[in-house]
This record gives sequence, structure tokens and C-alpha cells, in this order.
Amino acid sequence: MIFSALPGFSYMVKYKEDYFKLFHVHYQQYPDDCIENIYWLEKAVQADFCNPLYAPVKINDENDWEKYRYLFMMHINLKLIEQHMRLGRNYDKQVAHFYDAPWRDAYIENLKKAKSCYEAGLYYWREAKLWAEKANVGKFKFLFLEQIQNWEDERERIGNGKLDYEKILNRELTRVNKVIEEFEKMNKEY
Repeated sequence: MIFSALPGFSYMVKYKEDYFKLFHVHYQQYPDDCIENIYWLEKAVQADFCNPLYAPVKINDENDWEKYRYLFMMHINLKLIEQHMRLGRNYDKQVAHFYDAPWRDAYIENLKKAKSCYEAGLYYWREAKLWAEKANVGKFKFLFLEQIQNWEDERERIGNGKLDYEKILNRELTRVNKVIEEFEKMNKEY
């Protein structure tokens, strides 16, 4: 009764950084966990940035602020790709075995879900590359935000081609299409 009389403290989530804090990865990630993370990351994409004073990195001037925003958007898009790939893997049947014929229709349906997840990842890859290019212009050449060095590393790896989700996603889409074709060819009985 005493606790009900005390005022409650609430925290309103409305900035990109707040939504990004809600993103988390479990050791064992189920489809609902991936969908929850995709939801929070999508909300982060749509929200406004917080005041530079409250940013998770030290912002000294307008150039720091601009580069931070570009890196943040790039990083969110990379996380969205990772979550879509994790979600796709939950529905992905790597190989069509002959003894899977009785459940052929269910496997095809799941493979189509995996395919749509991988295709969504391609959209986010284009976005991540765009933000990485913006953060890689000449005026940022010698500007490094040390508190988010891992984001700087991601930007550099995208720039030099060592990080290429398009290649990975296209490989997965090709394989999934091949497995779907194999399931469609087989009879429902073995």
C-alpha cells in the first residue's frame, strides 16, 4: 500500500539511441527475439537523434556530430541485416532430402520466408553502404570517433570491400532458390 502511494518514475523512449539500447542478442535466439530486435531497430531508424550533449560519444564540433550520425545509421542497418539473416536461418532448410517429401509444402513455405528475410537484408545492405560512403568523404579522412571504433572499423571494411553482405545474401538466395526447385520437383511420397 505504501508503494502504490509513491509516484512512479518513467522513461520515455523517443530517440534513436534509446531504441538502440533496447536491441539485444540472446545466446539462443528464437524467431520472436529476432522479430523484436528488428522492431526496435526499425523504430531507431525512424526516430530522431538525441541532443549531441547526450550522445554516447563525445561530440566536439559539427563534423563529429555529422560523422557520428552517419556511422550510427550505417551500424543500425548492419544490425538489421544480421537480424534478418538470423531470422532467415530459422526457416531455412539447407538441403532437400528425399525423405522430406511428405512435408514438402511446409518446407517450401518456410524456404519462401527465409528468402524474403534474405531479400530484406539486401535492402539494408544498400542503405548501410550509402551511410558508409557518407561517413567516408574527404572531410572525415582524419576524424576518428574513438569511442565507437568498432563502427569506424565496419565503415573501413565496407569501403575496402572486406565486408560485403551483398555477396553473402546473394549466395544464400541462390542456394534457397535451388532447394525450393528441388522440393517442387519431388513427389509428396517417397
